[in-house]
Amino acid sequence: MTSYTADIAWSLRDGEDFAKGRYSRGHVVSFDGGLIVPASASPHVVGKWAVEEAVDPEEMFVAALSNCHMLTFLHKARLAGFVAVAYRDHASGTMEEIAPGRMAVTRVVLSPQIEWRGDPPSAEQLADLHHQAHEDCFIANSVKTQVTVSN
Repeated sequence: MTSYTADIAWSLRDGEDFAKGRYSRGHVVSFDGGLIVPASASPHVVGKWAVEEAVDPEEMFVAALSNCHMLTFLHKARLAGFVAVAYRDHASGTMEEIAPGRMAVTRVVLSPQIEWRGDPPSAEQLADLHHQAHEDCFIANSVKTQVTVSN
């Protein structure tokens, strides 16, 4: 078993009114490698109380799915004998109501653009590599969200 950690830190700022919900949702997320990321609730959720230039949980979720898929895909491509030299993805997630008053990120679409050295995989091989990556991605295996790859 392996465990992973993240430290979250938030504090009320002078002049804010916690009881009335008038407080910044800005906080920091610290990772074990020393990286500290400014974070916030989404502006779509809390409006002016969000920090727009910070990352929100929904963005981190979409990024985690994209990141895991990429890392697993690159491994599968290498094992299949292909040489990827660049991988870019513009991933997007859709949040919607799943029950009265309950929201969820229900779909994430990955849109990877991959550059290859030598012979690239055929369309069928590429689809199979993405399927294998999805099946083995730890994050995709951990969620109910529908994850698809579009080309």
